[in-house]
Amino acid sequence: MTEQNSALWLPKRGTRFEVGPAAYTPAAQGEVVVRVRAVAVNPVDAIPGLAYRLVLPWLTFPAVIGSDVAGEVVETGPGVTRVKPGDRVLGHAFGVEKSQNRAAEGAFQHYVVLMQHMLSPLPDTLPFEQAAVLPLTLSTAATGMFQKDHLALALPTVSAADRSETVLVWGASTSVGSSAVQLARNAGYRVVATASPRNFDYVRSLGAAEIVDRNSSTAVAELVERIGESPLAGTLAIGNGSLKPTIAVAARTTGSKRVASAMPSLFVRMGARRASRLGVTVSGIWGGTLKDNEIGPAIYADFLPAALASGVFRAAPDASVVGHGLDAIPEALRQLKQGVSAKKLVVTL
Repeated sequence: MTEQNSALWLPKRGTRFEVGPAAYTPAAQGEVVVRVRAVAVNPVDAIPGLAYRLVLPWLTFPAVIGSDVAGEVVETGPGVTRVKPGDRVLGHAFGVEKSQNRAAEGAFQHYVVLMQHMLSPLPDTLPFEQAAVLPLTLSTAATGMFQKDHLALALPTVSAADRSETVLVWGASTSVGSSAVQLARNAGYRVVATASPRNFDYVRSLGAAEIVDRNSSTAVAELVERIGESPLAGTLAIGNGSLKPTIAVAARTTGSKRVASAMPSLFVRMGARRASRLGVTVSGIWGGTLKDNEIGPAIYADFLPAALASGVFRAAPDASVVGHGLDAIPEALRQLKQGVSAKKLVVTL
C-alpha cells in the first residue's frame, strides 16, 4: 500500500494538537485498515493534557487519540472474513488502550487500524457522520450491561422476547444512555430512565417505558414507584451525580442490587463503600474491556449489523457536524467542553 496518511498528533502531555504526517500501517492478523470518513469526539478526548497521567498513565507520546470511526475498508489482514475492501463500516479504535497503545490505532487520522471483531458493516442508508456517533458509547453501554463483572444482562437480539424485568438507565439522553436504552430494549427488558424534561420525547423514541426528571428532588421516590413490582435486572449510572440516587433506588426495589457506573474510578470507589452498607454492589465501567472477551463480537458482529440494517437499533444521538478535516477536531473538543445535550459532535475527513 502507498497511501499517504496524516494524523492529528498529541506531541506530549499538556501540549496542543498538531496535524502532521503519519505512517500507513498495514493490516496484521485479524485487523482491518479503514479510510476514515468521519470521527466523533468524547469527553476522554477532551481532558486537559496533564490529566492524562491519571486517566491514561501508560499512553506513549507522540499519540494519536480518538475512538469513534466510520469509513471504508481499504485493506484486510490474514484471518479477516467479515468485511472486504470497499465495505462501509463503523468501528471502535483502541489506540489509547493499555494493551494496544499505538498511534496506528487512534481514530484521529485518515487511515486507521481496527480489530475485525470491533467493527460493523453499515447499511447504505446510514451516513458516515451519523454512524460515527456510536462506537465508544455503544461499547461503554454494552460493557456495563452485559459483561459478567457488571450487570450480566441477557444479550440483545433483533427479535428479543419481552422479559418480566426492568433496567434502570440514569442519564438516558447522553450518548452512552442512548445506546443503553436501545440495547436493553433489544434484550427484552422494560426500561425506566431519567433525563431532562426537554429530552423526554427523545428518550421515549429510543424505547424507554417510563421517564423521570433527573433533577427532580423526588426522583428516587418517583423511580421506585415507576419500577413498581417489576424486579430490577440491573442499573446503569451515567453522568455526574448519578451514583447516589441509583444506589438508593437499587436498595429500595426488588431484584438485582448491581449498579454499573460510567463515572471516574475515584467516584466509583467512594460510591461502592456507601453502597455496600445498603446491600448494593457498584462496579466501574471501562469501555474498552469488551474487546478482550465475548461481549465485543457479540455486539459488533452478532447483533449490530442486522440491527442497524433492520432499524431495530439506530445510531443515536443525532450527529452535529462541527467541520471538515483533522484541523477541525480541536474546535469540536472545545465545543464538547462547553457541554452538549442529546447530540454528538462529529468531524468529517
